[in-house]
Amino acid sequence: MKLDTKEYESKMKKTIEVYKEELSLIRAGRANTAVFNKVTVDYYGVPTAIPQMAEVKVTDPRTVMISPWDASTIKNIEKAILASDIGITPVNDGKTLRLAFPQLTEERRKEIKKGISKQSEDAKVAIRNIRRDANDKSKAMKKNSEMTEDEQKQSDKTIQDMTDKFIKEIETITAAKEKEIMEI
Repeated sequence: MKLDTKEYESKMKKTIEVYKEELSLIRAGRANTAVFNKVTVDYYGVPTAIPQMAEVKVTDPRTVMISPWDASTIKNIEKAILASDIGITPVNDGKTLRLAFPQLTEERRKEIKKGISKQSEDAKVAIRNIRRDANDKSKAMKKNSEMTEDEQKQSDKTIQDMTDKFIKEIETITAAKEKEIMEI
């Protein structure tokens, strides 16, 4: 009986998805609506993400416009943005908020690139931890005579191949994001 690797593969895929989501929140000097997904506003006592209570759209490469569906919430949205770590001051015209994303300095680009490298390494460690769990499971199955030594070796090879594939995918995603940051 071979080790069922589907569970471990789905955990690795989830790790990749989380990593991609984290990278999408990085402000790259270009207008990006994803940075507002994590900013919550107190909306009638319920913490609500900005995209759930307003239209958030890119009007030009460096500007995002937020148009709340309920005009009375504009002040609360403005306060939430100012309190967040986005680092952009919104311009309130009474009906909409405009946010101008500043050009990144070379120093700030290098800082962001360093942060991306750290996040990349964290994702790789998570993948390797999943591999370790799978290998521990196959060793336990071998010890309990649930699989032969050949089946254990085959399972370990399958897990290692899967690990290599997902590590390579993380490196590809990281390289693309770093290139995006350095080109702007």
